[in-house]
Amino acid sequence: MPSKVSCLYVLTVVCWASALWYLSISRPTSSFVGQMSVPVRRAKTVAKVAKNATFDNIRTRPLNPHAFDFVINEPKKCEEQTPFLVILISTTHKEFDARQSIRETWGDESTFADIRIVTLFLLGRNTDSVLNQMVEQESQIFHDIVVEDFVDSYHNLTLKTLMGMRWVATFCSKAKYVMKTDSDIFVNMDNLIYRLLKPATKPRRRYFTGYVINGGPIRDMRSKWYMSRDLYPESKYPPFCSGTGYVFSADVAEAIYKTSLHTRLLHLEDVYVGVCLRKLGIHPFQNSGFNHWKMAYSLCRYRRVITVHQISPEEMHRIWNDMSSKKHLKC
Repeated sequence: MPSKVSCLYVLTVVCWASALWYLSISRPTSSFVGQMSVPVRRAKTVAKVAKNATFDNIRTRPLNPHAFDFVINEPKKCEEQTPFLVILISTTHKEFDARQSIRETWGDESTFADIRIVTLFLLGRNTDSVLNQMVEQESQIFHDIVVEDFVDSYHNLTLKTLMGMRWVATFCSKAKYVMKTDSDIFVNMDNLIYRLLKPATKPRRRYFTGYVINGGPIRDMRSKWYMSRDLYPESKYPPFCSGTGYVFSADVAEAIYKTSLHTRLLHLEDVYVGVCLRKLGIHPFQNSGFNHWKMAYSLCRYRRVITVHQISPEEMHRIWNDMSSKKHLKC
């Protein structure tokens, strides 16, 4: 029988052997490190290339790709005859009465026998499916509605206008002029067509006019027109036309739409269009005929303007009928 000393010696030898064996497999040899060094350096290189590639993609990728599909569209509106004027009217789902009043008054496409006019109402998608269905039915009757699948809201008015620009550039690029306005605006079509645009003259290019505003961002968060410094750090806006109504040559529609793809989006639609115009080097012309406020009705006064703001559907009919039936009266 082995002694206690012998047993202790054997146990010590076994422990040391185990320790040496463990160290031999846990410590890499010089050849192992050499084999690993190459793939490690390659991994770092690949990571660096991937990072640069991603950065390049960010720089070339559109900031605002406008990746929205047309839910309702009228792509053949300009196929039979090239229009002299396309009217884009920003509206909401519940404003059926306003749309109908415009169809029956100044927005009637058959008002001028010798001048082709296209009228389109612009909307997004409503969160209420019933309202969407009602607009779809309305579209099937009148064929004058265009809808994309962004949410229809005040903060998405810019998307609505860009949709109109996209539509003109895609489906009606040969039109002479475009007007963007709202559904509570009365438009004096005689002044717009014959005094401003003048069909008998050569169409302008890179042309933009309306009520020009020179202002700066409102930093009061309680304001409807609040603009944060993070979104727009400059102290002044570029000159822009009030979104209640402005007119431009059709070539500008495509230019603004393409510029918008690489221009940071702003929720104030008219300001944003002004930012795009500045990038394009297009200066909007001031025209006092575009009124962006409510103006008390007077036949003679309304004969002198192009647009008037805050007009109800009932007022729309009354003003239109009055101006149509009293053309013989002199002011």
